[in-house]
Amino acid sequence: MRRSLKLMAASSLFALVAGAASAQTELRMMWYNDGIEGEVMQSILDRFEEAHPEISVTLDVVPYQAVLESLPIQLAAGNGPDIARVTDLGGLSEHYLDLRPYIQDPAYWETNFGPFLDWLDPDGDAINGFMTQLTVTGPYVNRTLFEQAGVDLPGEGATWEDWAAAVNEVASALDIPIPMAWDRSGHRVAGPAIAQGAMMFDADGNPALVDEGLQRMAQLLYDWHQDGTMSLELWGSVSGSSYLGANEDFANANVVMYMSGSWQIPQFASTIGDAFDWWAVPAPCGPAACTGMPGGAALVAIGDTEHPEEVGILMDYLAQEEVLAEFYGRTLFIPGHLGLASGGIEFDTDDPRAAHALSTFAGAVPSISPVAFALQGYPSNRVMFNALISRLNEAIVGELTLDEAYARMEEDIANQLAESDR
Repeated sequence: MRRSLKLMAASSLFALVAGAASAQTELRMMWYNDGIEGEVMQSILDRFEEAHPEISVTLDVVPYQAVLESLPIQLAAGNGPDIARVTDLGGLSEHYLDLRPYIQDPAYWETNFGPFLDWLDPDGDAINGFMTQLTVTGPYVNRTLFEQAGVDLPGEGATWEDWAAAVNEVASALDIPIPMAWDRSGHRVAGPAIAQGAMMFDADGNPALVDEGLQRMAQLLYDWHQDGTMSLELWGSVSGSSYLGANEDFANANVVMYMSGSWQIPQFASTIGDAFDWWAVPAPCGPAACTGMPGGAALVAIGDTEHPEEVGILMDYLAQEEVLAEFYGRTLFIPGHLGLASGGIEFDTDDPRAAHALSTFAGAVPSISPVAFALQGYPSNRVMFNALISRLNEAIVGELTLDEAYARMEEDIANQLAESDR
């Protein structure tokens, strides 16, 4: 009899445990990494789960390409995650959840994330998420190679042509295979194009990608790929609008100058360390400006989630000032939180290269062209970026002339915008 009672008690306990486990809400967060931010986020999520045992969060770390290409398909099919880290901020806005009914203090979000909320919801006043990082595009150089070659770094106000001449001199002196590399990305090309005078929109605010300024930048990139300043093998190794970074080539000291952006800082601090002086430099100038592109990644709530209340609880937790201060400080990201930006962040680094890069990119924000801000906030900017990079690359590899590429860019944009309006 006693044994029977013990079995019944054990069975009841098992049922209670199983019931509690089944009552736990499971959330999935799609995430990609540039550096160590996934590790940092996981440690924060572990603490969240301790404080909220009724909610579990699975951090699904995927390649960045999956966020660009697979996530939109999943969202369109209603099969997306509950939360996702995205860079196509306005382009995916139709799939976001408005968090206003599910967060405790919308005014806190408006005060601290206000300018960036418009990037996520250009046509409304929803609160969809927050910036995990504010980014600024710009170049890095291998300063060690400049010193070894006895070549001075071009100074303030130097143009892209000045830098091209300098990196070629360094590469020639030291037999470095790639004088200059850029991320294969329309976003990366857009800032220098705006510096050359590209306006991106007409007087009525409609997309107008191809003008004299864009053509000047496109001609430079075309010429650099033909004369060896840039590597045909890098951009030519993929097609269409596919993204390709040159961070590994730069980290391996095969590149003198690398056009990318502030998000590379934590990765370079980890992968390069003090192997050589990786040095961020201000955006080179054109006749119109000395500017890169603003941008960044945002953590957004997805509208198809079956657990909006729990998503709101998690997002409120992650958006706390002390939590974000830890996240930005450990990841070496420029804060996308106005309170922390004005108060300063204690960055977790004693690396002078990382500290200098953070200062350089943060200092570049005031000089960013208004055209660049407008382009970043345009909901269909991905259409413009994709048309720019895919058709320019076809010209670079000899499949089109530049004039043919310009015509195809305009056709691509018109067709894709027309399709999106259907």
